[in-house]
Amino acid sequence: MLITATENLAESIGVAPACESMGLARSTLYFRRREAKEPKEGAAPKPKPPRALSEGEKQRVLDNLHDDRFVDKSPGEVWATLLDEGIYLCSERTMYRILSENEEVKERRNQLKHPEYAKPELLAKGPNEVWSWDITKLKGPVKWTYFYLYVILDIFSRYAVGWMVASRETASLAQKLIRQSCKKQAIDPGRLTIHADRGSPMIAKTTAQLSVWG
Repeated sequence: MLITATENLAESIGVAPACESMGLARSTLYFRRREAKEPKEGAAPKPKPPRALSEGEKQRVLDNLHDDRFVDKSPGEVWATLLDEGIYLCSERTMYRILSENEEVKERRNQLKHPEYAKPELLAKGPNEVWSWDITKLKGPVKWTYFYLYVILDIFSRYAVGWMVASRETASLAQKLIRQSCKKQAIDPGRLTIHADRGSPMIAKTTAQLSVWG
């Protein structure tokens, strides 16, 4: 009786005020509502809506969605195109429902797939075959002042074959360090590969010409 009275009162003043005035927890009211909606064991199945599509009509909708001209189109586009052609199979929402029943609700557009490219890899089997160099920014003794540490490493031995500290970051200084390091290590022309990232001194044309020493 309490739940029934609360339901009647909720229709006029809302659930929260009705439960508060009747001393009934809202969770109890919601639980009884769900319980009332659940079909009881042995109850007759819910009748099929009179306008529901037959299995044959559903298959016709699927066949149109699978058609070559619609295979990468959304149900909304398919529905609008067919309607322009004077064909009405079902609503757009029903198209989505049919796709869902067949586990086909997914991105239908033709997506560009980028081919997988082999990642470039530099392999050194001995010292002085491949060097890698970079520039690191260092804080100076005074605020807003910086120094730049240039370092060249041999990737096989991890030995620092050359380094210097400068007050600026330029391609000309990098080229000078690379040439001096190559002479110091007695590198034969055409033997050494020099690797760097995409920083401005690294991609400078004159520096790029030193990427293979010689």
